[in-house]
Amino acid sequence: MKLLLLLALVAFLEARPQRPADSKCKTGPIDLVFIIDSSRSVRPFEFETMRKFMIDIIHTLDVGANATRVGVVQYSSQVQNVFSLKSFTRKADMVKAINEIIPLAQGTMTGLAIQYAMSVAFSPEEGARRGVPSVAVIVTDGRPQDRVAEVAAQARDRKIEIYAVGVARADMTSLRAMASPPLKDHVFLVESFDLIHQFGLQFQDKLCGVDLCTEMDHGCQHICVSSPGSYHCECRAGYTLNTDSKTCSAIDLCAGGKHSCEQICVSSPGSYTCRCRAGFYLNQDKMTCTMIDYCSFGNHSCQHECVSVLNGYFCRCNEGYTLLDDGKTCQLEDLCNTVEHGCEHRCVSAPGSYHCVCPEGQLLQEDGKSCSTCRSANIDLVMVIDGSKSVRPQNFELVKQFVNQVVDSLDVSAHGTRVGLVQYSSRVRTEFPLSQYKSAEDIKNAVLKVEYMEKGTMTGLALKHLVENSFSEAEGARPPSKGIPRVGLVFTDGRSQDDITEWAKKAKDAGITMYAVGVGKALEEELREIASEPVDKHFFYTTDFTAINQIAENLKLNICAEESQGEIEVKDPCACESLVEFQQSTLSTLEQLTQKLAGMTARLEDLENQLLSRK
Repeated sequence: MKLLLLLALVAFLEARPQRPADSKCKTGPIDLVFIIDSSRSVRPFEFETMRKFMIDIIHTLDVGANATRVGVVQYSSQVQNVFSLKSFTRKADMVKAINEIIPLAQGTMTGLAIQYAMSVAFSPEEGARRGVPSVAVIVTDGRPQDRVAEVAAQARDRKIEIYAVGVARADMTSLRAMASPPLKDHVFLVESFDLIHQFGLQFQDKLCGVDLCTEMDHGCQHICVSSPGSYHCECRAGYTLNTDSKTCSAIDLCAGGKHSCEQICVSSPGSYTCRCRAGFYLNQDKMTCTMIDYCSFGNHSCQHECVSVLNGYFCRCNEGYTLLDDGKTCQLEDLCNTVEHGCEHRCVSAPGSYHCVCPEGQLLQEDGKSCSTCRSANIDLVMVIDGSKSVRPQNFELVKQFVNQVVDSLDVSAHGTRVGLVQYSSRVRTEFPLSQYKSAEDIKNAVLKVEYMEKGTMTGLALKHLVENSFSEAEGARPPSKGIPRVGLVFTDGRSQDDITEWAKKAKDAGITMYAVGVGKALEEELREIASEPVDKHFFYTTDFTAINQIAENLKLNICAEESQGEIEVKDPCACESLVEFQQSTLSTLEQLTQKLAGMTARLEDLENQLLSRK
């Protein structure tokens, strides 16, 4: 039966009255893509009928780069692009390509073909044009083996007009799911000669009909847009199409919230302008507003700072000053007399602040208040511990005890000593940075939770991590200007599997005081290369893990910045200049005691006078 129908289609196409050779579509241009079913159910002579169908349709079109463009896609279980919309501009080239099609002869994946047409065939890259109607003609002889309804709906949403042509036993439900509305104009099922005749006339009329916008009273208020066999109305910019699909109403962009005005929106047909409230002016972008700066007029007379407010201004003093009753002039505050400054030696006022100073020969400590001959007993300490396989779990627990024993000897706080911990094996892991914990107890609890890494011994990689990451301000190291010593302590039990020379030198060049602690098979030459000068004071070794607690007791990390960097030597207390410093300090102390004694004497005299007056 199918053979008879297809032969009848060929006979009809050959026998029906032909348009003159120069007859072309009046509407257009359009982008037309044929989507042809070449599954195994389509026999060779049936496929020939499809070829002739496409060729006959093409002969009726006005084909060209600026006229109608044609593309062909065939599909079965896969999709093949025969030629794109941009491929040919001559009918002869299209006919030749169609005659050379080799059917795929597999399944019937119609949904896949529609998806390809939507994503690829009708893309600008393949020759589809913006503003030109997109028309797809799907010709199939069977039921799709995949879903078509959803992907066809997506294609229609993208303004692709779909004609569904079924041959013989094609599934009508699937055809209707694919086609564009109205279905009576877009669905064709070829089952008899009469229907073939009707299909041929209707389909050709749809593609090559008259321009309805010029041939009839379309009723569009603004713009009529013609499409194959139909038309629709559109509105000019700034207007929206009403529900009657013909008349247009001005869009109130202000009411719809589609404007960009910061303060006031003033609507006009299809447009809007922005304005500002009183006390503001419109910026050059014509959208945002800026408060008028009354201080910029130059007549405010403020001694320090003029502050603009809405429709006016007021005067403000710099920090450390008080505004007088005239509202313009400022008077300096002596904070040393008004706050509990806590300076150990002397408080010095400055505008809006104060600072403490120490007597000659002493240095201000990290707390900014107390004085000492040593810059600070506080340090930024990062301990780097070996977590390689050779350490073994039970010894790793001893290493953690060693770390906590070192922590016990430190004055840990946010403004005091900070401690970070890094573990390494074949890789490096920051257990916690300098900034994480503010108390020794928190650090010790965190150390006990550290998990053993095992694997290799990449000491060089660990030193690189120490220099580049651990002592960065992002991880809590304090700036060098604060004078806080940076101390690194490396604990290892064996030979490094990578080179340590470069990063051991870079660590010390970066001002980090390096301590090296080795146990068991650790190499003395590597430990000495890591340690700072003098090496003997910064290098420790023991053969047994059980003895490392003794090293922790001997390790003194609370040191002055200058001593830790080896920049000064400890002074001989019997040297001349040391004696002078001692004499000056003693005289200063005696003077303070004398002042206190004089005060107590005056107080006693006052009490005696009070007793005598009562008698």
